[in-house]
Amino acid sequence: MAMDEKRLGAVVQEARRRHGYTQQTLCQKSGLSYSTLAKIERGAIKSPSIFTIQQIANTLGISLDELMVGVPIASKASDKKVSQSGIRFVYFDMNGCLVRSASNAFAKLAEESGASPDTIETIFWQYNDAVNRGEKSADELNTALAERLGIMVDWYTYYLDSIEPMPGMAELLSWVSKNYRVGILTNTMPNLVHLMIDKGLLPQISYDVIIDSSEVHAIKPESRIYEIAAERAGVTPQEILLVDDDRPNLVAAGQMGWRTMKFQAYQPEEAIVAISTALQPAA
Repeated sequence: MAMDEKRLGAVVQEARRRHGYTQQTLCQKSGLSYSTLAKIERGAIKSPSIFTIQQIANTLGISLDELMVGVPIASKASDKKVSQSGIRFVYFDMNGCLVRSASNAFAKLAEESGASPDTIETIFWQYNDAVNRGEKSADELNTALAERLGIMVDWYTYYLDSIEPMPGMAELLSWVSKNYRVGILTNTMPNLVHLMIDKGLLPQISYDVIIDSSEVHAIKPESRIYEIAAERAGVTPQEILLVDDDRPNLVAAGQMGWRTMKFQAYQPEEAIVAISTALQPAA
């Protein structure tokens, strides 16, 4: 979907002001980062994700149609292709697929606190699923780590400083997005996806759908998150491909009727070749 970014920015700004929200207030209520909202209102983001615009509309308590009144939109659905195996939509996992593992964050915390990496990981995994579901906050994880380690902890800072883009994935997603609809399906903590996009850690494309576990309150491999993802993709389960590095997540997707491919993070070049081969458009 393409849209007039300048007109969209003016419409978002007008709606925000009409509801009496400052940029900071809208960011706090929607979970968007300040820089993302500011860029949208300036018209500086080319083809912002419809997921992000929907998030703004939801926060303002209006429908997407109401928010988008007066914004010229040109659908590019006709430009998209179908793969030889019938795939129309591709979901990519984030951690271990789009970015390398954050294991260095545990090592850095261990170095600064003097605690063992095992101790840190034990605390982390006690909170991880609940934070990813949106049932607990990242601050609760930070507090638990700080109390045990005796130092101030901001997990997001350690995480963002330790990850790096997966080699070759920016180029792959650029190609995939020109031919198919593309989304992210990730178990993640609140607002991390937007922070990673802002920092250039994720491929800079216009994602058609972003399924953030902390926002939908379900995590992989629970069936509910796949049901939500399929509904938002707007295609049949058989037309969705999930690329993920976690076997249980792939098994669950397969049980929902999705196509799946396992991403080998230690062999990204081979994985990228396999994905691009599987996504060759039908003649």
